[in-house]
Amino acid sequence: MNTTHPFSPTHFEFDRELIERLDGSGPRYTSYPTADRFTPAFGEKDYRHWLKQRRIGANQKPISLYAHIPFCNTVCYYCGCNKIITKDKTRADRYLDYLEKEIRMVAQTLGCREKVIQLHFGGGTPTFLSDDQLDRLMGMLRTHFEFLPEGEYSIEIDPRKVGRDTVHHLARLGFNRMSVGIQDFDPKVQEAVNRVQSEEETREVIEAAREAGFRSVSVDLIYGLPLQTRESVRETLERVIALNPDRIALYNYAHLPTVFMPQRRINEADLPAASVKLDILQDSVKRLSDAGYVFIGMDHFAKPEDDLAIALRQARLQRNFQGYSTHADCDMIGLGVSSIGKIGPCYTQSQKDVDSYYQMLDEGHLPTMRGMTLDSDDILRRSVIQALMCRFSLSVEAIEQVFGINFADYFAEELPAIREYHKMGLLTFDGDFLMVEPKGRFLIRNIAMLFDRHLRERQTHAKYSKTI
Repeated sequence: MNTTHPFSPTHFEFDRELIERLDGSGPRYTSYPTADRFTPAFGEKDYRHWLKQRRIGANQKPISLYAHIPFCNTVCYYCGCNKIITKDKTRADRYLDYLEKEIRMVAQTLGCREKVIQLHFGGGTPTFLSDDQLDRLMGMLRTHFEFLPEGEYSIEIDPRKVGRDTVHHLARLGFNRMSVGIQDFDPKVQEAVNRVQSEEETREVIEAAREAGFRSVSVDLIYGLPLQTRESVRETLERVIALNPDRIALYNYAHLPTVFMPQRRINEADLPAASVKLDILQDSVKRLSDAGYVFIGMDHFAKPEDDLAIALRQARLQRNFQGYSTHADCDMIGLGVSSIGKIGPCYTQSQKDVDSYYQMLDEGHLPTMRGMTLDSDDILRRSVIQALMCRFSLSVEAIEQVFGINFADYFAEELPAIREYHKMGLLTFDGDFLMVEPKGRFLIRNIAMLFDRHLRERQTHAKYSKTI
């Protein structure tokens, strides 16, 4: 714990009794309002309007780009992503034809060659694309956008499909960060979820990234998968720590077979009990802390010298649809099927079905499926939730000055719950500052939910994951 100041954003406490008492489901708050609140009443006309607003000088900050590549060679049974399972790479050629149409239409609507500070390729499996197809996609983007030399350019990697040469090729294309999917190294668990991946091929990709000059390597792990035990996950974690990644994401598996069809192939009897999942999480958190990783928030850990950990200490951490980020809040343009973007006070999502995506572009339309324009209450609450999720603290005076409100009056309905969490030791609130206590850090989603007016007042058909 930081001994020079009573509040340290990197200090946490795993209070098992509190976690069990507050067990429940809730949003991950990669946005507020959350995507299940988007509506088809928001359409292409609205999206174009807000894209054009970026021409106003005050909005000329660099942007973030997200490109969704939906293709995968095989299906991982746990996966809830929007994906197309195929081994036919020519399908990606057709997809890139349409992606090029969308990129051109977006750029024309923007009216200038925007500067890019962040890029992320997600999926699906972005490295389903061949080197030539990756060249083509990056060429399209560089034609219409200016990539800043200090930017953060990341891609999700499946080590089973990528060799050393491709990693070096990605570096030449400008990528400087990668996220490597692992999930679990135990062969029995891998077979149960249809993702068999050796430690050797994973190590090769990570070592190649370092050789090629990548600034950061992140790995993804999942706990709560079939056949996992405390001992098996402990062994996986030791092997992962030995790989020495800069960041580790430790996600809770959300078993929602009625929502995600591939999960129906998982034998529910093989899933670890809730108490065992909590054992696994508690063990893992301690081991990562002992290994020197800093708890960033929710399910993310990073080395102390990593940009995420530095941003957390300096109160510069941000959160967007890709998770935690180091850059100041910026507009994000989503490209490709099902992609989500944020422009000014609006969110927008493209068609989730690839045929509908193609059809709208054939008809000369941006493939907008739904979205929303935030009102003043949404923007205020988004600021509150962002502060809590990223800084574990909230200045009442700052919120009152920026939004012209009296905090106690505006959030009178929330105050009883805030005081109850204060009594539990999750947070402290003295009227001037709301500070998330160390034992509240792992329950930050529960705390953020206090300020979610949509969750309290409006029904949703969404099924949320467990908060822990």
